[in-house]
Amino acid sequence: MAVDELDTRILRLLIEQPRTSVREYARILGIARGTLQARLDRLEREGVITGTGPQLSPAALGHPVLAFVHIEVTQGHLDEVGDALAAVPEIIEAFSITGGGDLLTRVAARDNAHLEDVIQRLIQLPGVVRTRTEMALRERVPHRLLPLVESVGRAAAKQR
Repeated sequence: MAVDELDTRILRLLIEQPRTSVREYARILGIARGTLQARLDRLEREGVITGTGPQLSPAALGHPVLAFVHIEVTQGHLDEVGDALAAVPEIIEAFSITGGGDLLTRVAARDNAHLEDVIQRLIQLPGVVRTRTEMALRERVPHRLLPLVESVGRAAAKQR
């Protein structure tokens, strides 16, 4: 899908001012509300915008320990293990990967003992061969998309 300069400006506003109304976004951008709504609908339909909810802090929810758990899976059981991971509330993300392991999960825990309990639960899942855990010490670059959006916008501007 082609994201143009106006789309980039819209996405930037959504990231920087997520609680603003569509009417206010249109005013800031200097475009008609209908134009903005059509753009938003297209960006959602095409999967560029995937959600509108608030970003939450696991630490503020009482889960300050962050770990990345690599999971090695028995061949042919990746889907079943992936489905089982969805039932573990402490797993906040899971990805199929290449390299050392089959799945990479991001796990939030209350403390180290809780993390160990979560890992023991993972090891007991049918199809899990072994796990390897790395604990995060400090977040250096928070989850962000604005630099990528800006890069796409610059590329779109150059193509004009």
